[in-house]
Amino acid sequence: MNETPQADFQDLTPDKIIQAVESHTDLTLTGLTNPLPSYINRVYELQAEDGARYVAKFYRPGRWSAQALMEEHDFMEDCYDMDIPVAVPEILKSDDTLGQTEGGIYFALFPRMGGRLWEFQGDDEQWYRLGQLLGRMHTAGAREKAIHRPVLSPDGTFLRDSREILEKDWISGSYRREFEDITMKLYDVIKPLLADEPFLRIHGDFHCGNILDRMEEGLMIIDFDDMATGPAAQDIWLLLPGSAAECRKEFFMLLEGYQEFRFLSPRVIGQIEPLRAMRMVYYLAWCGRQKDDFRFRHNFPDWGSDAFWEREIRDLKNQMQEILDFDKA
Repeated sequence: MNETPQADFQDLTPDKIIQAVESHTDLTLTGLTNPLPSYINRVYELQAEDGARYVAKFYRPGRWSAQALMEEHDFMEDCYDMDIPVAVPEILKSDDTLGQTEGGIYFALFPRMGGRLWEFQGDDEQWYRLGQLLGRMHTAGAREKAIHRPVLSPDGTFLRDSREILEKDWISGSYRREFEDITMKLYDVIKPLLADEPFLRIHGDFHCGNILDRMEEGLMIIDFDDMATGPAAQDIWLLLPGSAAECRKEFFMLLEGYQEFRFLSPRVIGQIEPLRAMRMVYYLAWCGRQKDDFRFRHNFPDWGSDAFWEREIRDLKNQMQEILDFDKA
């Protein structure tokens, strides 16, 4: 966890944002501090007096250690070194890429990159192109290990998230037993389906909303905030428009492009629905950690109610059946 848990985003006034960046760089900034969309972190567009624009990303206190954040940066730099289009963080005065405000909030500074969200049409050529991009990124991901990032596995994040939900006061007594029962059944089904799968550094949240189209310069991967160690299939299934059973054609088009750069067994299509189940539990735990945040309560007033947990448990049971049905097909 962050070494300074008392740090708070309320400390991030425009003056303190500018002071933090200027003290870690040789930049002289104008007064521009334009907030950019980000629920977890705080992200601002800044402008230097010479007209150059930057993006300062202030990481949510308590979420990542400095070592974990540096592993995110290292992965991005490995991608950049292999000519994979990413925006790498700037080197600061410390000869590092991670700075810290006086209040203890970690931040990084990136060049402002133009581009628009990729308008994905879902034709065969685009699936193939996506597979190529993903295969290149995973080739970079396999170069090193990340020992401070989450391990997306049944014994890693899935058990951690399931236990956290049960141990904290997020779920009422009438639904605790049902939730524990379905998550343990899922664990028993999922574990053998992911056994012996090689793990590597992965993006962790690889969907089309995290791909920019820079026209002649090609596609750029953004937002490595959920970077983790896990199976390659985790970075595949979020791209698909439906279930594994519904998206066999799209999967194999992705795989064809992917295998230009890195081998991946076709059998990993069977990992898609198990990974989706893990994501469902991960998201419940993630929401639980945000439930006292004012914006979260405003946007999700029903979160944690009996009706909410009834729906979630039903969805997990349906997902269990999806896994079993695909495994039999």
